Amino acid sequence: MSTNNETLTSQPVRGRRQLSALPNLLTYGRIAAVPLFVACFYIEGQTARWLALAIFVVACITDYLDGYLARVFDQQSSLGRMLDPIADKLLVAAALLALTYVGTIGGVTIWAALVILSREILVSGLREFLAEVRVSVPVSRLAKWKTAIQMVAIGFLVVGPAGDKLFPEPIVTWVGMAGIWVAAILTLYTGFDYFKASYRYLLDDHHHGQG
Repeated sequence: MSTNNETLTSQPVRGRRQLSALPNLLTYGRIAAVPLFVACFYIEGQTARWLALAIFVVACITDYLDGYLARVFDQQSSLGRMLDPIADKLLVAAALLALTYVGTIGGVTIWAALVILSREILVSGLREFLAEVRVSVPVSRLAKWKTAIQMVAIGFLVVGPAGDKLFPEPIVTWVGMAGIWVAAILTLYTGFDYFKASYRYLLDDHHHGQG
């Protein structure tokens, strides 16, 4: 039978294991990669775009790996569940803002980027609210496709002008722009699922005034 002292000492041990778990280390790396990724857009020349793409692709791969490894090695943790979506949103937001800054995303396509960014912020708030009222909204297959299309489109835009040099027409940028619009449309559709799930709870006065 465990004593109170054993229980108290086991908590920091579990905490240290959670901090150093491989899936969480991958998530830390993804967060650390964001400023390096953005720095590439301040470097002139086509090589910087290819470097930015490499960082972005590695970050996307670690996004898949940390969840996979957490399930395989049974290292799922509350810290990982908190940090993983934060890392994803930081990467997407940084990419869209950097691409807008350098002019790869411009004109009417800024609205597509704005839709994607707004959805990320709104859904984060709705997820937090739904967690408080103990309502779970599973990620749909369409939402997974939306994320995949979004990340591929951003990848095409990241390499943008450098990739266009390989073709007689700016095909790489065109594909990226088209993908961003498809992702934005799917973003509106899939985001509605969260609003629909939270609508009746948002109108419930018992849940107001929290936070």
